[in-house]
Amino acid sequence: MRDSKSEGEKGTNVDLIPADDLIALVRAYNPKTNEKRIRAAYEFGREMHDGQMRRSGEPYFCHPIAVASILAEQKLDDATIITALLHDTIEDTKASYMQIAERFSEEVADLVDGVTKLTNLQLSSTETKQAENFRKLFMAMSKDMRVILVKLADRLHNMRTIKAMKPEKQVQKARETMDIFAPLAGRMGMQWMREELEDLAFRVLNPEGRNSIIRRFVSLQNETGDVIERITGDMRRELAGNTVPAEVMGRAKKPYSIWRKMQEKNQSFSRLSDIYGFRIITETEDDCYRALGVIHRRWKSIPGRFKDYVSQPKSNGYRSIHTTVSGRDGKRVEVQIRTRQMHEVAEAGVAAHWSYKDGVKAENPFAVDPTKWISALTEQMGAEEDHEDFLEAVKLEMYSDKVFCFTPKGEVVKLPRGATPIDFAYAIHTRIGSACVGAKIDGMRVPLWTRVKNGQSVEIITAEGQEPQATWLEIATTGRAKAAIRRALREVDRERYVKLGRELARSGFEHIGKKATDKVLETAASKLRLEGRDELLAQLGRAELRVARVVAVLYPELSPKDDLDAVKRDRALVGLEQGQSFKRARCCQPLPGERIVGITWRGRPLAVHAIDCESLSAYEDQLDRWVDLHWQAGRHAAIYAVTLELTLANDPGVLGRICTLIGEQKVNISNLEFKDRKPDFFRLLVDIELRDAEHLHTVISAIEAEGDVASVSRHRNPEEAPVAPPLTPQGEPVGL
Repeated sequence: MRDSKSEGEKGTNVDLIPADDLIALVRAYNPKTNEKRIRAAYEFGREMHDGQMRRSGEPYFCHPIAVASILAEQKLDDATIITALLHDTIEDTKASYMQIAERFSEEVADLVDGVTKLTNLQLSSTETKQAENFRKLFMAMSKDMRVILVKLADRLHNMRTIKAMKPEKQVQKARETMDIFAPLAGRMGMQWMREELEDLAFRVLNPEGRNSIIRRFVSLQNETGDVIERITGDMRRELAGNTVPAEVMGRAKKPYSIWRKMQEKNQSFSRLSDIYGFRIITETEDDCYRALGVIHRRWKSIPGRFKDYVSQPKSNGYRSIHTTVSGRDGKRVEVQIRTRQMHEVAEAGVAAHWSYKDGVKAENPFAVDPTKWISALTEQMGAEEDHEDFLEAVKLEMYSDKVFCFTPKGEVVKLPRGATPIDFAYAIHTRIGSACVGAKIDGMRVPLWTRVKNGQSVEIITAEGQEPQATWLEIATTGRAKAAIRRALREVDRERYVKLGRELARSGFEHIGKKATDKVLETAASKLRLEGRDELLAQLGRAELRVARVVAVLYPELSPKDDLDAVKRDRALVGLEQGQSFKRARCCQPLPGERIVGITWRGRPLAVHAIDCESLSAYEDQLDRWVDLHWQAGRHAAIYAVTLELTLANDPGVLGRICTLIGEQKVNISNLEFKDRKPDFFRLLVDIELRDAEHLHTVISAIEAEGDVASVSRHRNPEEAPVAPPLTPQGEPVGL
């Protein structure tokens, strides 16, 4: 049996919910439901899963029925309910796509197939695989949102019944839920599901933290009585006294929500204020604003904590007024004010688009078509090539909260909180973003790193010939802006990197008596599964690929081999304790043959410095951390990186000759970085891999003899010295 059968397991034996009970749930909101089709799907699913059991000992079909019941609570259409009953049949039974299509329609078969593909995605795997699977996730969502609704219900039931799983599997699924499925549910407006998924995952990932918060709540209630009941009563009386018809509900926030606030604000539970939330449900939109006035007249509002999502709805259709006020004993409480219709949308989220009422599909005027933002996100994500950048863009989009600002013409632009004019410009059009040279907010010229606030008017100033700057990546906050800036920078830099890569390739191939012809480079690109010759050269220029790797692919018999008799890195130092690891300090990059000393770090490898390193002055009064070391005698492998600083004549072919000269000393160049360019000279840093101090002297002597070299020196930077990690209150390094 596949392990996915045990994604979530229940600790008690429960009989299968009868088909009649499930149908009754659906009929309650959809009297026109096709009872015959649902019953047929129930019987087919039970037959296909016959004999399969969960780890808890329940019949496996309990799970599909529970998923269908969760979706029935959301009042979803018949096709979604049937999909829930069959969602594991293609993956885990002998049922096929064609069989389901013939029995229940192609619509249902496509939905089941979509859920099956999502189930097979390893969303918590390596970054490359995770990025690829995220793309598949968004593609599936853009085709039919009901696929993800079934998957979320599937994950919710599995998390509710997770205790029978192995502990390590529980942690894996809980982390995946916290990182992916919970924020996804929130992004789609299903806040209740997000909160429950987070709390269920929190129960697994940090049970002690969760129990501690629950104990604090119990203790607080014993000390102060039922705060929620008192404040709810106060609000009801105030609203009634001002003839505002409304329903008031209060609750303590979920343990994970409180834990997150404690971490973000670095506060203890006792100092945390807004741990209670209240909801006021009115009949009309006018009543929302009247209720807001009543609350603000009775209690002091907290500046900066007011958001009006009624006049400016969130992109997922959510509408509500949010405010925070100071209640009894100075405690802050959060208040949400909305109409009953807004409340229904807030509870259902995007599920409202497929929900039914009295047999008719709901047409909710407040809901925004979710396929619009999913399609836009899919288009944006598809354009981002780098896996790390792609994942960053996804998380920015998933976790973002919104601010609303205006163009000079009064059009509304929605951006994440913390967005800048750069984000605003790219939100309007990529062309506007790329040509941006300045911005005005409310008519005043402001720096591009200014944070945009709700209600501000933003004007972008553009100029012909302007191109995106690398510093914009630190200013931009939206995935769309960052992706566009990176693409533009890659295009600008590509030609320079290709040129540099060609010089490195020529030098490396000449070192083994070969020529780096276009045909040779095309062959190497093909063997390395790169797009072509220029991509190979660009990766060489960006130091993402080493010439030695290209040579090894084409001429394995000629590629440089490590000296088998050389002293290996794990035996390079004398004076280490048994099993002690070490790391060469980047500030001085000590080499075999030089006098060295070690500095101990709790929870980190020993830092090895050259004895004349300027950074050692910081440890003069901490002699107990100094460790006497010396290099092992013998010939060492050429694996020790050293940075050289060169000033060269800016003439054709000079850089190529220097690279060739370095290669002739049997030295590998691992990176090149240009620091300064002038019309006649340029300065650069070159990272090379050496055996020892004598090897370094040989390389520097050879370079100094070259007529086009103005200067060459060993680059040392005290600012790159190791920095002590922050400490916990107990004096332990953070992360240990």
